[in-house]
Amino acid sequence: MKKRIGSYPRVRTEGGGRAVVSQAGSVLLVETVRRAGLDSAISAALTPWRKARAVHDPGKTLLDVALAVALGGDCLADVAVLRAEPAVFGPVASDPTVSRLIDTLAASGEKALRAIRAARAEARERIWQLTQGKAPDAGGTVTVDLDGVLVIAHSDKEDAAPTWKRTYGHHPLMGFVDHGPGGTGEPVAALLRPGNAGSNTASDHIAAAQMALAQLPKKYRRGRRTLIRTDSAGGTHDFVAWLARRGRWLSYSVGMTITDTIHQHVLKVPAPAWTAAVDADGEIRDGAWVAELTGDVLDGWPKGMRLIVRKERPHPGAQLRLTDADGMRLTCFATNTTGRPIAALELRHRLRARAEDRIRAARATGLRNLPLKRTAQNRIWLEIVQIALDLLAWMPMLALTGKARLWEPRRLRLRLFSAAGQLVTTGRRRILRLARHWPWTSHITAALERLALLPNPG
Repeated sequence: MKKRIGSYPRVRTEGGGRAVVSQAGSVLLVETVRRAGLDSAISAALTPWRKARAVHDPGKTLLDVALAVALGGDCLADVAVLRAEPAVFGPVASDPTVSRLIDTLAASGEKALRAIRAARAEARERIWQLTQGKAPDAGGTVTVDLDGVLVIAHSDKEDAAPTWKRTYGHHPLMGFVDHGPGGTGEPVAALLRPGNAGSNTASDHIAAAQMALAQLPKKYRRGRRTLIRTDSAGGTHDFVAWLARRGRWLSYSVGMTITDTIHQHVLKVPAPAWTAAVDADGEIRDGAWVAELTGDVLDGWPKGMRLIVRKERPHPGAQLRLTDADGMRLTCFATNTTGRPIAALELRHRLRARAEDRIRAARATGLRNLPLKRTAQNRIWLEIVQIALDLLAWMPMLALTGKARLWEPRRLRLRLFSAAGQLVTTGRRRILRLARHWPWTSHITAALERLALLPNPG
């Protein structure tokens, strides 16, 4: 008797299967586009760039590329994944048509970028209204995190330059709305910069903050309800003064570099002035304390600014820096928020680390590299990446519950979007049947039911 050896069963494969749909779970993103009104908003915004007798709408073409990026694509040619499934995605433009559109929009410069961003802002306001208690402004406040991202260039591209990490590429400055512990985040700013752009450039932080504020509903574009949060790269006089300017009245929580003046003030803080730091669950953080610095250390900074310093025992094996003191690791940030304990303010600032998760998701969604040659083209690509990230944030916010709402893009693709289906036509209706044995089919169907209950735009 001959015994078969092997870990996996042998399956015969052949082409010619009919009515089989790959990436069937991506209908979740298509429905999100529809409920957000993003398709009509972008089509209307890009009407000036539609040529007479054009077959493909520029807005639909741009959205198709964004959907391909959301599904894991990292170049314009990956729109072929959508072109292969016309029953789900409709007619999709050819690769040359897509390339010509990107070139046309890039040649228009800021005009095209403003049109795309206006459409995104319109859809964002609608999504926040639809999600109500799940929206990032459910608590009456909005938090925007600004952070830089290093994007390595593997070939010679316009404005690519050596970076501070001794790599070669670009150094975009990104902005993300924080959804809090019960959600993810969504991009609201992407400022493309050369690789050698300075981390502490105040003008770049101001430009990124302006982009981010323009993406928010109008009532959050000024006032204390909007918090701008950065690491020490934003701790410059010009940027803090811009945030605190009269009439803008934004809240801020900005990391600060430990200067010699701050270091000397920390050494003079009496022991009773130190307060125990807290963790996210409200428990006291062992080996960490916070204190507020006052006096001439605030000279030259905007009125109302508070300087809060934190000291903590370094982790085993960590090396101390010259700015540390008495064997303690020191960090510092500035804020203009009053009426809250300094331990709570320090915890709020420390939660800025969630921006690193948003950056990781962006790298997995088209930001691993900038695929185009010229800077103007890559600015359009950054907008496409942001649209893809918007959809990956909006869909869970609208349709998923429990732990599934926290799934990052890679897990969404693996478990939901990659599900296969069969397209069945009965009468005049087309039905997409998902595999019954797929463990996450119930997640997809339940999410589609929630999306179907939402009102249509307009």
